[in-house]
Amino acid sequence: MGRRRGIMSERFKEELAKDLGFYDVVQNEGWGGIRARDAGNMVKRAIELAEQQIANRSSQ
Repeated sequence: MGRRRGIMSERFKEELAKDLGFYDVVQNEGWGGIRARDAGNMVKRAIELAEQQIANRSSQ
């Protein structure tokens, strides 16, 4: 099974990296330059945002 690509848009990933404070690494080294911990935090934050959106939709 191949890797799934395109789950998060490039723009969304960049915004998360800015929010989490490692966007400078992405700019200088690309996505391969970030630490595994930073990648994990990025995914965790994306899940939190998605859960918030779902909660907001269900409460309306």
